[in-house]
Amino acid sequence: MSIALPIRFGAARHHASLYAQTVYNMYIGGAAKVSVSSTQHRKSPATKAPRSESVRHDNLAEQAYRNLRSLILERKIAPGAPVIEGRLAEELRISRTPMREALVRLVGEGLLERADARSYSVRKVSPTEYFQSMQVRETIETHAMDLAIDRIPAVEIDVLMRNIRRLAKETEQEALHWQADDRLHLMFAIASGNAVLVKLIETLRVNTRLFEIAGPFRRVAADGAEHLAILSAWRAGDVKGAKKALTMHLRSLQQEALDVLSGRRA
Repeated sequence: MSIALPIRFGAARHHASLYAQTVYNMYIGGAAKVSVSSTQHRKSPATKAPRSESVRHDNLAEQAYRNLRSLILERKIAPGAPVIEGRLAEELRISRTPMREALVRLVGEGLLERADARSYSVRKVSPTEYFQSMQVRETIETHAMDLAIDRIPAVEIDVLMRNIRRLAKETEQEALHWQADDRLHLMFAIASGNAVLVKLIETLRVNTRLFEIAGPFRRVAADGAEHLAILSAWRAGDVKGAKKALTMHLRSLQQEALDVLSGRRA
């Protein structure tokens, strides 16, 4: 015995197609998030850990992660240097459990390598990995620019340019320099709304940063000039010129790395 369906096959297919297109636009456009209604009706577990304790633990782990990540990426802990869990927990005045979680997270991100059960070391990046990462960065960072057209307020560009001009007068790459560098190279991907693209660029930048901070790179003035060239072209609406300036900047970094490796620059 057959049962009559309330919706004809053609109509059902049409509705499914519309739904799929809507979901696609919401995800790829990066402008909205999909909320799954079924999760709204799940019952909470009968017993829960005290919320204040859980939040405090999470905050400590996040604090340890951010502090240690900054120490590594701002050249305050050198590549290859040992990172001892217990000693670091004492120095940062954080208990070992959240510190251990932070260390494991940094291993997963490629900043640390495990030496033994209780110690780690800052990962060293090989020249091959550095140059391969830079090649990929050229492709995806310029693609991010295409996706970010008309999505970055002019005032945001102006503020960053003022900061870069001020920092370019310094002689050493300090924390503020690295932060401005991060802001510029992630700005376009963040504006695109594509979270996967942001994550890819962050991962590649970890690889290239670890290589650069291990060598005698002294590019404060050069970085400043090249960053300003990128932003000036973008501010003027010259996307093609901004992409060209970004590509030249990344290749300039690679040329400097070749000079260091070949001994032409000590």
